Amino acid sequence: MSRISEAFKKEKAFIAFITGGDPDLETSYELIKTMAENGADIIEIGIPFSDPIAEGPVIQEADIRALNAGTTTDALFDLVSRLRKEIEIPLVFMTYMNPVYVYGIDKFLKRCAEVGIDGIIVPDVPFEEKADLAEDCKKNGIDLISMIAPTSLERIETIAKEAEGFIYCVSSLGVTGVRSEITTDIGSMVKHVKNVTDVPVAVGFGIATPEQAKKMAGLSDGAIVGSAIVKLVAKYGKDAVPYVADYVKSMKAGVLEA
Repeated sequence: MSRISEAFKKEKAFIAFITGGDPDLETSYELIKTMAENGADIIEIGIPFSDPIAEGPVIQEADIRALNAGTTTDALFDLVSRLRKEIEIPLVFMTYMNPVYVYGIDKFLKRCAEVGIDGIIVPDVPFEEKADLAEDCKKNGIDLISMIAPTSLERIETIAKEAEGFIYCVSSLGVTGVRSEITTDIGSMVKHVKNVTDVPVAVGFGIATPEQAKKMAGLSDGAIVGSAIVKLVAKYGKDAVPYVADYVKSMKAGVLEA
């Protein structure tokens, strides 16, 4: 069983996302450490990319800030290597196929394994085209996190059968971003998954408040929050650490009430 799977064993999981290198690498280091210390069970680190098609304006702007600060994939590997001396919770890279392909798929995944990355999420690789990437992930002991969306319909169970680590349940159509209300029938989506696998399901896209986190975790095994955290980083920059710490603590409390 992977370290990601283990993170869901004791209680509902809170999964936090930040864009690596936003506003700079040193602040990212402190942010990830403080999120782990204040309740995050898994942390997703976004590799900044110039064309992040699944992301809304908040994370697009974070990618631009990180790239302008000189963030590279190798710099993020070094960052994770440093973090592994401080924290033990699962760390996941959120990226796109282009950066992985340009780096070299096998080289990228070997480096993930070397520094202590537990899984990767690649939103622009559809289920039907994941075979080669999945094979390299398996070879290097990296969980390839599957995503299901409201439009997945009859594909949900097919995707779930091959899932590992956890399944990322996309709560809403469109791109990432804070939403005032989530209207998708998450319960039905999760039920479809649970029909065929015991792999945990966590819900993301649009969750911003402890109440939303509680509701989504109540319907699944955990809640994923990204844009709301990235907005705090955008607002406070290098001074964001204590604000993110308080926010993560409140969101984890919401998840645990589920």
